[in-house]
Amino acid sequence: MTRSQRSTDPWRPRPSIRAAALFLALAASCLTSVNPAAADAGAHALSMHGTPKYAAGFTHFDYADPNAPKGGRVVLGQTGSFDTLNPLIIRGEPVAGIREWVYETLMARGLDEPFTMYGLIAKTIEVPEDRASVTFHLDPAARFSDGAAVTADDVIFSMETLRARGRPNHRNSYKKVVRTERLSDLAVKFVFDDSGDREMPLIMASMPVLPKHLLTPENFERTTLVPIIGSGPYTIAAVDAGRSITYRRNPDYWGRDLPVNKGRFNFDEIRYEYFRDISVQFEAFKSGVLDARTEDDPKLWSSGYDVPAKRDGRILTREIETGLPAGMSALAFNIRRPVFQDPRVRQALLMLFNFEWVNKTLYHGLYKRTESFFERSYLSSAGKPADAREREMLAPFPGAVRTDIMEGRHRVPVSDGTGHNRENAREAFRLFSEAGFVIDAGRLVHKQTRQPLTFEILAGSTAQQRLIASYVSDLAKLGIAARLRVVDSAQYQSRLKDYDYDMIQTAWPSSLSPGNEQIFRWDSRTADTPGSFNFVGVKNPAVDAMINHLLEAKSDDDFTSAVRALDRVLLSGDYVIPLFHASRQWIAHWKQLRAPERFPLWGYNLDTWWIDGQN
Repeated sequence: MTRSQRSTDPWRPRPSIRAAALFLALAASCLTSVNPAAADAGAHALSMHGTPKYAAGFTHFDYADPNAPKGGRVVLGQTGSFDTLNPLIIRGEPVAGIREWVYETLMARGLDEPFTMYGLIAKTIEVPEDRASVTFHLDPAARFSDGAAVTADDVIFSMETLRARGRPNHRNSYKKVVRTERLSDLAVKFVFDDSGDREMPLIMASMPVLPKHLLTPENFERTTLVPIIGSGPYTIAAVDAGRSITYRRNPDYWGRDLPVNKGRFNFDEIRYEYFRDISVQFEAFKSGVLDARTEDDPKLWSSGYDVPAKRDGRILTREIETGLPAGMSALAFNIRRPVFQDPRVRQALLMLFNFEWVNKTLYHGLYKRTESFFERSYLSSAGKPADAREREMLAPFPGAVRTDIMEGRHRVPVSDGTGHNRENAREAFRLFSEAGFVIDAGRLVHKQTRQPLTFEILAGSTAQQRLIASYVSDLAKLGIAARLRVVDSAQYQSRLKDYDYDMIQTAWPSSLSPGNEQIFRWDSRTADTPGSFNFVGVKNPAVDAMINHLLEAKSDDDFTSAVRALDRVLLSGDYVIPLFHASRQWIAHWKQLRAPERFPLWGYNLDTWWIDGQN
């Protein structure tokens, strides 16, 4: 999630009559991102599609309470460890919270819209109708926490450093910048290549801004435990390597009175405590060491919180509605490995996952099966026949989408809910036979090479053991020798970065405005790039083309068709074994934590909460 901030501090200039008139003019024109006149004047906001929800002169986001009290400390839990404070590089295991509390982006994302950015470090933005460039005009009040002004030089340094040395998603996006123009100390223009990627102005607006006066490209790339300086609302107060980090609200934060920040960043301190084991973390919450936690274990949610503090009202539990897609949670094949290169093998292994039994016995029946990479949203292709525009996009790639998926008839395999799954096992064995496998002495082996079908499922926490062990047991019934291997978080991240695994359990979250992150997940160019989220190793021209279509889409209809077409191609590739999702977000917290009456489209958002002094 992109954080936002801004304010009127000692450095804020007084608004002029001309600025007030400009704001009124922009409000009248709704400040749409495609209105050249508004863009030329310098708009307060930019939407991927349509009109920003909040017009110029808005006072605060609807989901934030501008009267929320400041003060107190909140303690949160993290599983694993950390060895660096820099989350923007591949090296090391980064600590939680830097992007949220210390580094700011050029503009702030509104969380009750699909994808709209509002003024933050960049006070206004200019975008031509073709979106071939973007110009940011910086707020002269913007300051890093050491008092240094944020200038165009910092913005240019950030882009160039992240493009050359940052994580693969930054490198892939920012390489589309073909020219940078420093217009003044407080204005910078980025000109894009001819790829037609209409999301690029918003991608640049989401860029974290680094302090050039404190960094060089070389020292940026190193892991560090030295407190990082940013322009955000918090500074780093204390670091206990691998164990905890404490953020302290900056009383001189330059952006505290900006509309995008009103009612946000209310805690005086935010502390993350690290735990090696998730069960220990849960006990820490129940005992009051931790103040809040998001829950993803249905067993714990259904019965684990039945403790005295919950019964007497000191612990509260909430089920929060969210308008976001559930995304894809899955067991992911690494198709770089020979064992998974035959799609019939992948299809058969998918047949053997007994969701109905797993959901009933392990998860109290609280999950729903995931059938789309954009599950729980109108962007999903599940149950919908392809429209004419989708078919037009997919026409150059015959065979890229299976007929049942194109016609909206596809369903993931459904079992009878028992632990036997016989019908699906028979179909799986048929697919294995087509792929050249036979049963020999109780093992599934290839009839020509005599090599058994065997692979390893890598896990980064013990929380994954029950699910994977159940699946391994089902595979063994058909003579498949799958192995579960649990490693510590540092080793897991290292192996993930280098694609050193056969299969993993992972998730690709989604929003209502999927864009450049799809390149980082599925594009052929990222399949062999260390550190990308293309965990599967997808190299599919149809996938690449559908990503281009969604990036180039100018209308909502074209965009929706492109996303659904991408969904169909990914589903047809049988790249993953879809798992499940919860219909709501599960949150537990101690009574002293309070939230606004209204939650955004994105659901739970801690930066709008506060401490109730009466509790």
